[in-house]
Amino acid sequence: MPWLEVPRLASHLLGRIARRISADWRALYAHPIHLLETFIDPARFQGSCYRAANWICLGLTTGRGHNARTSRRDQPRKELWVYPLGGDFRARLGSGS
Repeated sequence: MPWLEVPRLASHLLGRIARRISADWRALYAHPIHLLETFIDPARFQGSCYRAANWICLGLTTGRGHNARTSRRDQPRKELWVYPLGGDFRARLGSGS
């Protein structure tokens, strides 16, 4: 969309999504979400837009994939980035609400 002129478009969009997603999720699935997560391939991307939008990099995955049957790495390692949707996200995640 070359006609858009929004400074820092990627972090702007991530911020808008973060403000809205919990209410939308609650409307569809009858429970909120408290933490957003995403994975990026550091061999291809730097995560600049997530960093600019104040997401937190937690580190690298093991590279095993979510259906791994062995402890061997058979997938590229990814960076895990998270964004808490509230200051009490730790308590809410632990309570199961």
